Amino acid sequence: MNEERLDAHLHLWRLAPGAYPWLRPGPLYRDFDAVDARAVLGEAGVNKAILVQADDTTADTDQMLAAAEEVDWIIGVVGWLPLDEPVVAEQQLAQWREHKAFCGVRHLIHDDPRDGFLGLAAVQSSLRLLAQAELSFDLADAWPRHLSAAVELADAIPELTLVLDHLGKPPAAALRESAGSSEEFYQWRREIENFARRPQTFAKLSGLRLAGNEFSVANVRTVWEVALEAFGPQRLMFGGDWPFSTLGNYAQTTEVLAELIAELSVDEQQAIWAGTARRAYRRA
Repeated sequence: MNEERLDAHLHLWRLAPGAYPWLRPGPLYRDFDAVDARAVLGEAGVNKAILVQADDTTADTDQMLAAAEEVDWIIGVVGWLPLDEPVVAEQQLAQWREHKAFCGVRHLIHDDPRDGFLGLAAVQSSLRLLAQAELSFDLADAWPRHLSAAVELADAIPELTLVLDHLGKPPAAALRESAGSSEEFYQWRREIENFARRPQTFAKLSGLRLAGNEFSVANVRTVWEVALEAFGPQRLMFGGDWPFSTLGNYAQTTEVLAELIAELSVDEQQAIWAGTARRAYRRA
């Protein structure tokens, strides 16, 4: 296989006291490092990756940047900043911009108790710094709490590149062949389509494995078709969401998405596999 396959959503973490408070004992409750990831990605024909933060701490970002310095297949790091503290965020941003891999920021908005987080003046001040630095902002699990606020954010800071992780995390009912009979599906679709009307927005085909749902072409197709129509291949990117995808199977996750992507033209396929992510994260 000569084509580039870039996983735009990969996590690494090292357990430590107080870190990753959302983790609970189970299959994910252990260290996941670049050696582990490389083996899994290689089996699925994926040859490049962008790391994405999994903890709202500077330590998590430091670990990812260190990993990126050690291997050439990690081409980007989406880290974390204290967005509600603009002065601190600016100081930290100045430090991390020294790392060539640093390409964006994410905050775990779905775990933040503040429903209006994206609309806070302090947060938007920090996000304007990202826009000025030509860095992206990833939106984690935005639906249903934060997707409408993400639209308002896009309108408030049109120069800021916004990347919607996991297609906003559609409801479980949307990831079944019977999606069309679910009111939740239509609510999610309306908000996705509204968000996608902003030209600086992108979305990831990632994180669509849900407990209780079989991850299959038939079950994913409706969500795929909504995303494809809303964003087009030039604003959609592949993400494996490892190690969460180990709860199913990373290779099988990739195969299902590959079967859908293969229905497109060669240029459109390459956009989703790599080109879109390189543009959104400004990875030459």
